[in-house]
Amino acid sequence: MSEARTAPIVRMAELEIEADQLEAYRLLLAEEIEASVTMEAGVLMLNAVALRDEPNQIRILEVYASQRDYEAHLQTPHFLKYKSLTSGMVKALRLIDVDPLLMRSKMD
Repeated sequence: MSEARTAPIVRMAELEIEADQLEAYRLLLAEEIEASVTMEAGVLMLNAVALRDEPNQIRILEVYASQRDYEAHLQTPHFLKYKSLTSGMVKALRLIDVDPLLMRSKMD
């Protein structure tokens, strides 16, 4: 039996970064995004934008092919390195639920 097609998993996070860590955080985040989208199957999109008028607040959008791919991403060496190196840089974190179907309609 073939596996049923699943909706993509979409995660969005808003982070507030300590002002003196902002440039270092952006560098580590860029490395994590590059590694994810170039090395992993199942990672459809990772990107980050600074919120307008709040340069130390960054929104990260992550889209994975399935829940399994998302969980696998959390165990990759480069994600674990990014998580450990940035833990002291993050002042606040807010996760935002995103409907995958709504996201897909915006991308079409």
